[in-house]
Amino acid sequence: MIAFVKGIVHSLRIDSVIVDNQGIGYQIYVPSPQALGLGQETMLYTYQHVREDAITLFGFLTQQEMELFMRLISVKGVGPKTALNMLGVCGADAMVAAIETGDVAMLKKLPGIGAKSAQQIVLDLKGKLVEEPAASSTGKIGNSNITDAMDALRALGYKQNELSGVEKELAKEKAKSVDEYVRLALGIMLKRKGV
Repeated sequence: MIAFVKGIVHSLRIDSVIVDNQGIGYQIYVPSPQALGLGQETMLYTYQHVREDAITLFGFLTQQEMELFMRLISVKGVGPKTALNMLGVCGADAMVAAIETGDVAMLKKLPGIGAKSAQQIVLDLKGKLVEEPAASSTGKIGNSNITDAMDALRALGYKQNELSGVEKELAKEKAKSVDEYVRLALGIMLKRKGV
């Protein structure tokens, strides 16, 4: 399994790039080839898709985008090319927001996604994506305390839609205790309600 490829962007294609890694050119399908600069060094996190007739690499600039891609292809009826096209049209943050809010109408506008697929994506992934963005933006201690605080809030009966985005806000703070994170989260939710 090829986990990532680091090298110079040799050429850009409509849906892929060729990355020169020590004299070997890897064709990697990416959501937005134009986001990569020709002749620039890049590192792409990759998913290696093996079929009977082909071995294909799909690449992503961030681990968050890669994680979302992996979640999308776990949904019945969503293949790697479809998931890649979805990410090319709609950024990872916007897609997570659409899934978490159950915005089927927005998902239906994405290439290769019909009403049935959009509903299946929401059904399978809602509530499973919100913790991804915060994971990389905070230290280990802060991160585990945030996770514990979110678990405590769920235990108190707060629903996933109420907690949406709260973890990301907490991740912007300096490392705190679980109790302090819980108090901060409650404050954030009260502000949203205009209290």
